[in-house]
Amino acid sequence: MGGICALCGRQVAKLTEHHLIPRMRHRSRRTKRLHDREARNETISLCSPCHRNLHCVLTEKELADEYNSLDRLAAHEEIAKFIAWIRKRPAGTAVPVRRHTRRSEMAKEKRRRK
Repeated sequence: MGGICALCGRQVAKLTEHHLIPRMRHRSRRTKRLHDREARNETISLCSPCHRNLHCVLTEKELADEYNSLDRLAAHEEIAKFIAWIRKRPAGTAVPVRRHTRRSEMAKEKRRRK
């Protein structure tokens, strides 16, 4: 179902639902202590490029702990830069999203520790 993306404000044919607190973090004790059930299940509608960009730039933990509101997401430097860029593109534009370098480094470090 189409509509307006909450981040970039573009009218698109298909929106995705983004959990402000990622579902993979819902069961952690810290998340349960800091956020009630209603807050954990809150979602926003995003276009695919914005949604992919969020998950490439921020880790699940960062999303849950620091960027769990629309205002905080939009204030993030890299995300704000992407939003400014994507707003100028027509809906349906294929947008390649690269993995964030820091996330790649974190994943490598995690594999080394195992």
